[in-house]
Amino acid sequence: MSLHPDLQPALGRDVPADEATAPPAAGGAAVSGERRVRLRPKHADDACDARVRFALHGPAQAPVVVVQGGISADRHAAASPDAPRGWWDAIVGPRRAIDTARWRVLSIDWLDRDDLPCARAVDSADQADALAGLLDALDVARVHAYVGASYGAMVGLAFAARHARRLDRLVAIAGAHRAHPLSTALRNLQREIVRLAGRHGDAAAGLDLARRLAMTTYRGEREFAERCADAPVFEDGRFRFAEEAWLRAAGARFVDRFGAERFLALSESIDLHRVEPEAVRVPTTLVGIASDRVVPLADLCELQRRCGAAAALHVIDSRYGHDAFLKEDAQVGALLQDILNPTGVCA
Repeated sequence: MSLHPDLQPALGRDVPADEATAPPAAGGAAVSGERRVRLRPKHADDACDARVRFALHGPAQAPVVVVQGGISADRHAAASPDAPRGWWDAIVGPRRAIDTARWRVLSIDWLDRDDLPCARAVDSADQADALAGLLDALDVARVHAYVGASYGAMVGLAFAARHARRLDRLVAIAGAHRAHPLSTALRNLQREIVRLAGRHGDAAAGLDLARRLAMTTYRGEREFAERCADAPVFEDGRFRFAEEAWLRAAGARFVDRFGAERFLALSESIDLHRVEPEAVRVPTTLVGIASDRVVPLADLCELQRRCGAAAALHVIDSRYGHDAFLKEDAQVGALLQDILNPTGVCA
């Protein structure tokens, strides 16, 4: 599971695909890099090279744990010189649940159409194959675990189905073998909003509104009730509701860091995702959220029942809905620590 010395990226910068560099320091400082991987995309007529950007945290010789999040997550699961904040800093890092003093944590940026130019659409299977190709390039034969949340869980299921020999265990949080039809319908509306705004020359405004709509599905009823309890205020000729300011801020933050075309590609990829549960022949832990309206527990129950290997299902109770994996640090962290360290002892 170690990285071949000739393939170790340099510290603190992105590395061209054809550049060989020195290994990182023994302390396991963060590494960012890029590789070109040959793929035959699911929705393409020919093979092409995909650009896969990745980051590594932890000791170079430690067992590898892959960590992937939702479509807005990137390769920076933990903070590094390239990213002052990681999207899962509460979970990934030294002495955290996914301990970068013990594990070599690998994350990638999701491929979009720019990274996979020969494809008509980007599929979760393509992301899984890109990860497998990257593991080849980094000389990693097998990973200790894949921990994925939301879209990352979907890709993890695809990876387990397509590359079972590369994986010891899968942890899939708030992600199933297919998108629920109601969630697909809502994402279709989000994409149509972005396309309509784009035709009128303001795709960013459409992306803002699409994200606001998404937030109404990502979060739970309890959080909305608690957060938005204030009475409406009459202002500028109309009533303003407490929900508006929160959703407006969420939309603005998303537009600042995400492009419309990337959103369209990855949102569509969620809805193209299909994995036959019987093809998942890797020991699997599924984590559902009782208040999740994006991935209903019934879908995870079906996945557990049909899974091709032993599968456990844990359910988290949270006010945060689908986004509980980003908010419930204690619950999620304790669960991951137990899964990754079966003896309950951290090295």
